[in-house]
Amino acid sequence: MTPPAVASGPGLAGTPGPVGPYADGPPPEALVVDVPPLSRVGVAELARAVVIAFVLVVSVAWAVVRWPWRRLRGSEATLAEAASLGVVGAFIALGPTFVKLGQLMASSSGVFPAPLADACLRCLDDVPPVPASAARRVVEEDLGHPVTEMFAAFDDVPLSAASVAQVHACELRDGRRAVIKVQRPGIRHRMLVDLHTAYAGAHLLERLIEFFRVANATAIIRDLHQATVGELNSALEATRQERLRENLWAFGDNAEVTAPEVYWDHCGPRVICMERLSGVPLDQFDQLKDSGRDTTLLIRRGVKAWLESIVVHGPFHGDVHAGNLWMLDDGRIALLDFGIVGELPETWRTILRDMFYATAIDGDFARVAVGIRALGYASGTAATDGEVGVQLQAVLAPVLAGDLAALRLSDLIMALIEVGRQWGAASPEELVLFGKQLGYFERYAAVLAPGWALGSDLYLFRNIFPDAVAAKAAATGVTLPD
Repeated sequence: MTPPAVASGPGLAGTPGPVGPYADGPPPEALVVDVPPLSRVGVAELARAVVIAFVLVVSVAWAVVRWPWRRLRGSEATLAEAASLGVVGAFIALGPTFVKLGQLMASSSGVFPAPLADACLRCLDDVPPVPASAARRVVEEDLGHPVTEMFAAFDDVPLSAASVAQVHACELRDGRRAVIKVQRPGIRHRMLVDLHTAYAGAHLLERLIEFFRVANATAIIRDLHQATVGELNSALEATRQERLRENLWAFGDNAEVTAPEVYWDHCGPRVICMERLSGVPLDQFDQLKDSGRDTTLLIRRGVKAWLESIVVHGPFHGDVHAGNLWMLDDGRIALLDFGIVGELPETWRTILRDMFYATAIDGDFARVAVGIRALGYASGTAATDGEVGVQLQAVLAPVLAGDLAALRLSDLIMALIEVGRQWGAASPEELVLFGKQLGYFERYAAVLAPGWALGSDLYLFRNIFPDAVAAKAAATGVTLPD
């Protein structure tokens, strides 16, 4: 049975109360991300390596040993699938860092073997929460006041628990419904030790096993390290959330897209307090279809605002899985959890704009080739810009302009790798991140917007290419949504 929210006392709602250290916004030094070197290996890392190796070996061995018996009991799992389940069991036992690694594998099925990527879907589920007393202690240490003085009510049972933080419902003293995201105690030290250990292990595996060299295991850990140290800075996450929320409405036409308001009076170095929104995740397909809402328009609105953030504003939500993308009770679409935010340099934003213009407006990929040559990615080829543009069109246009219901993330990633292979360069990491998010939208669109083609939907680019979109819509008789 779920215990009731714990109130701080009668008559407190609506009365003034204490505020936290970021009442006037976080100081500049709080937004600095400290990125320690990954190559450090000390006693803690060596001890952790022994634990990691032991847990992985035992978990995989036990899964393999049980496999024949499970086959006799009617299981259709292959040996590879059984071993993959053992790997995931070890990830879960090893804790938050490895759960995040499993989440990365689950969302990058084109890079990792299918049995392993599928097994890692378990890592997308909630992880066990820390005790309420530990969460309250973090809140009180950060905000400098007892929970009972800061809030009119605080629910000790978290709404969700993830690898880095968990979320509790609460009520502010002025009556506003809110949620507070609380980091797990000691999570920074634990995750950094794990990442240092994993990086050393990835180096060793790349030398011993060809698959890990081809998969660039050290680069995967570097990316995870970069994302993790950013996610551990709650002040930076809240600042990004506020900025992206404001950017949504820069053109005055994304009123049906939102993000939670940050309540700075109740924020600190490890806690973020924000507006509580009510709705359902975008993968609750039956509920969404039964709601009577236009789910195709819902998806189009969300993708439109997301694309604008990438190529117009800069910072964009870098983790739009269903838990972070909801349809609210009032029909709006909401972006949640800004722990992972990307921002492309202007050169890459220009390339993306050119790619979208070619896909949606005129089909001319030569301008994309010019931008890529400027970055040096095609410097080794003797082809002209027009010839390189034809190569780009042949590889990317069918993927971006096709029916998203038929788009697979692995197809996009392999197309980008093929471009890099042809030009003797690695695939651009920024476009891979972009492709990863398209992979999420692909899943939603397959059910909620069948037949919808992202690349050729003029509505998505109305604020990116206003004159060109207006002209083409008029010429083709296309009516854009309000």
